[in-house]
Amino acid sequence: MRTLVFLAASLSLFVAAHAGDRGRPAALRELDRAVGRWVFHGRRLSPRPGVWTWHADCRWSRPDRRFLECTFDNDWNGRRVRSLVVDTYNTHDHVFWHYEMFAAGAGGARPFVSRLIIHPDLWVEESPGHPGRGAERIVYRYLSAHRVRVAIEVRSPNGSWTRVDRGVGRRLPPRRSRAVRGQGRPRHP
Repeated sequence: MRTLVFLAASLSLFVAAHAGDRGRPAALRELDRAVGRWVFHGRRLSPRPGVWTWHADCRWSRPDRRFLECTFDNDWNGRRVRSLVVDTYNTHDHVFWHYEMFAAGAGGARPFVSRLIIHPDLWVEESPGHPGRGAERIVYRYLSAHRVRVAIEVRSPNGSWTRVDRGVGRRLPPRRSRAVRGQGRPRHP
């Protein structure tokens, strides 16, 4: 009987946890790979060499789990850039989309919007660019569930891609909740 009660409780928890998945496109599961806290370290190759660090925290919107929301706090060789990224799958055009909006360090009038092309271990965000600035793409190659290689490339007038940044990201372990002093495990006399 105890086993039956345990199974029923487990099933109800599973159903409750995935209740937001009803009507959710199966393609959105592709974005699960990015969920979590990440730190990226890289190097700017050109036009001005330098180093950079990105801190990303990615989680699903609640309760529908249709939008992957990532906050970024980046240090581009001493220049701090803060942004919010939203990735989703559009059921009308059957395409993944990537939107990045800036709160600090870059102008807010020109968000980075691109199609997001996903192959099993390769994600490519490619933007057509703005006037005076050519197309740009960010290429993520997942090496494992906890490690990803990243490159930023720009398109030259002849159509070829030139790498201007490269780096590596790693998923951080989940944060442990801290017990509030005096509210930890009960003490027995």
